[in-house]
Amino acid sequence: MTQNSTSTETSCNEGPLVDSLGRVHTSLRVSVTDRCNLRCSYCMPELDATFMPRDHLLSFEELHRIVELLVTRCHVDDVRLTGGEPLVRRDLDRFVAMLSSIPRLTDLSLTTNGILLREQAEKLKAAGLKRLNISIDTLDREVFKKLARRDSLDQTLEGINRAIRCGFESIKLNAIAIQGITEHEFISLIEFAASKGVVIRFIEFMPLDFDRAWHKDRVLTGDRLLELIQQHFGTLIEQPRATPSQPAERFTLPEGGYFSGAEIGIIRSVSQPFCQACNRLRITADGSIRNCLFAREETPLRDLMRQGASNDDLLSVIRACVAQKKPGHGIDAEQFSPPDRAMYSIGG
Repeated sequence: MTQNSTSTETSCNEGPLVDSLGRVHTSLRVSVTDRCNLRCSYCMPELDATFMPRDHLLSFEELHRIVELLVTRCHVDDVRLTGGEPLVRRDLDRFVAMLSSIPRLTDLSLTTNGILLREQAEKLKAAGLKRLNISIDTLDREVFKKLARRDSLDQTLEGINRAIRCGFESIKLNAIAIQGITEHEFISLIEFAASKGVVIRFIEFMPLDFDRAWHKDRVLTGDRLLELIQQHFGTLIEQPRATPSQPAERFTLPEGGYFSGAEIGIIRSVSQPFCQACNRLRITADGSIRNCLFAREETPLRDLMRQGASNDDLLSVIRACVAQKKPGHGIDAEQFSPPDRAMYSIGG
């Protein structure tokens, strides 16, 4: 096998990535590391976390090759960088600049816990990053320490403020909806986001934690959360989704209140999954393609690339992975088993 550049190699292996149900995949999640500077209970072990050997991680050049291939030949147009915590990977702004120069890539975004944004937001914006999702589950220091197992709330808040000043096209705050916790946090989070002029989204707690402590009873469902929000703020105004593949239901606070018009998103990944409209693929930091966040199988690309696989070779393997995508994640099924990797190792 010989390696060819995407700019010179042509073949019939062109066109969108379509699975057996006709779902067209235009969105790519790229994990750049499994390392993180937090130890959130719904994601990572508290102690003795095991990380990938550094030589197992794809280089920026290897990741760029896959992304460029999927953008230029498979109509992928939306790339989000994830981790772990992507900002702990050195020189990430250089990788952002590499990606932002790919023709036909229309959206480049990043998910982060915000701790390192104070130092990196300006460089990332200058390199071509367009949008940010920042994870924050509480504004209470003690609750933050309990969930994240680190005392880093101040750094997260500083990072949010710095990102807002940098003028990204979009900033959204993400909070995990966990029974027994979020009921006490949602009011302050909504008011905080509204005061900053950014969107807050609540995501149902999913079975992706390392400790395997997830249980359905711990999920604060979208229905229950909407009920609580409307008890406090009044009847929300439902807004249309930007596209059918967008996972979040969108609402705005009612007119007449202090925060009228502020946007709230609800992502019902457990109680009302959106698998039928899913358009996402994932690349893990060690170079495997995953066709579903909850997939128990994945397709390794790293060794193929390092053994000299051509772009057509890689595309054939990727298309086979897409073709095997299941109709849904199956969390409600009795035989459901979570993926072997926890969230930090998959990439959000």
